Formats: sequence, structure tokens, C-alpha cells
Amino acid sequence: QENSLVIIVSQSGETADSLAALRDAKAHGCKVLSIVNVVGSSIARESDAVLYTWAGPEISVATTKAYSCQLAVFYLLALKFAQIRSAITALKQLPDQIEGLLSQKEKIQFFANHYLATEHIFFMGRGIDYAISMEGSLKLKEISYIHSEAYAAGELKHGTISLMEEGTLVVALATQDALYPKTVSNMIEVKTRGAFVMALSTKKHPDIEKYADYVLYIPETQNLFAGSLAIIPLQLFAYYVSLGRGLDVDK
Repeated sequence: QENSLVIIVSQSGETADSLAALRDAKAHGCKVLSIVNVVGSSIARESDAVLYTWAGPEISVATTKAYSCQLAVFYLLALKFAQIRSAITALKQLPDQIEGLLSQKEKIQFFANHYLATEHIFFMGRGIDYAISMEGSLKLKEISYIHSEAYAAGELKHGTISLMEEGTLVVALATQDALYPKTVSNMIEVKTRGAFVMALSTKKHPDIEKYADYVLYIPETQNLFAGSLAIIPLQLFAYYVSLGRGLDVDK
């Protein structure tokens, strides 16, 4: 039936009964994925998608290498399906997680009110966090007219560090687990120069409070989806700074 996937396994790609099953499945609207060794074989050509095992020529019918490669492909498929299903689960959780972040708006407004008169704000992050930093910085300068810049944290020493002075606000994003230690080291560097650090991370990193002056947490999600959550507090921060300065946020 539709929305069903049929997986056909064949070393030669010419197995008659498997080919018949493939055609019957397609006649019923199924998508067909084949796991085949012989490139360009009938089953490979007639499938919607094919994964070649690249096991080399079959010399013996009882070929161990063909079986071993087929099994490895199934392991990889199972892992990929598990990864995708996990991603979908994480994606479905985003609306409720965003609602939770929006409930912290008073906390963000309280912090924003302390920076209504500031002249310079710097955002920094690594990897995806750098992309989020650029969006957070852009929103702030667009609606508050405060000079704001985003920097890749790994390039901090290439000039940016010289702009840090006593009381400068630095917004540091540290949502990516693999890059977390390096971002923390950058936070320490700017604090040494007298900067005030507002950090944004996940609750699995409570130790970040030792390195930041103020911390906002986002719910835990897959690293790739951090942008959907981390940008909410940053946009709220920009909104409340603009509001507090008496500006028209919508224009």
C-alpha cells in the first residue's frame, strides 16, 4: 500500500522471484529500496532507490562477503532510521519548548532594562552558535539602533579581544556540546578583560554559571535544532531593549 517501503535484497539483482515481488510491490503503490551487489542489474534499475554493497564478483553461491556486506547495509539503515525518528521526535517537541522559553520573558525583560543605555554589545559563538549569534546581533541593531556585532569565538584573538573593556556586554552562546569547552575558554578571556558575560546554554551545562555573570538556559534538544530555541531569548532581549528605549519595535 502507499506510504510503505519494500526492501528487496539480491546479490545478483536478477533473482526472478525477488524481481516479481518488486514489480508487485510497485503495482500496489509501494516505494522499493533494493540492496544489490551487481551494478545496473534488473532489480537495481527498477527500484526507486538502490544501495549497492560493492562486495565484488560472486565466485561461490555460498558467498560470505555478499552476506556480510548485506548485513552491514541493514545495520546502517537501521541506524539511519533511528536517527531520523529521533530527529522527528525532537522536532515535535519544539513548540512546547518554545512556549516554555516565552514564559521566561519577564526575566529577560529585567535583564534587558539594565542595558538600555549601552553603546556596544558583542555576540559570539562557534559553529551553529555563531550563526545564531549573527541573527541575535542583527535583531538587536535592527530594532534598538545599538551597535552590535557577532564574532566567531574562535577568531576572538584576531582583533576582537582588543575591543573588550570594563562593563562591555558579551552574549556568549554555548549550546553545542562538542564546542562547549572552547567557548567557555573564550568567555574566560573576555571576562578577564572586564566584560560582563551573558551566556546561553542548555541545562546539561550548569557549570557555565562559574564562567558567566548571567545565564539563560534553553531546553535540551538535538544540536542541529538549537537555533530554533536559542534565538527566542535573543529576540526577546532585542525586543525589550528596543521597547525600553521608547522605540517603535515594528518599524
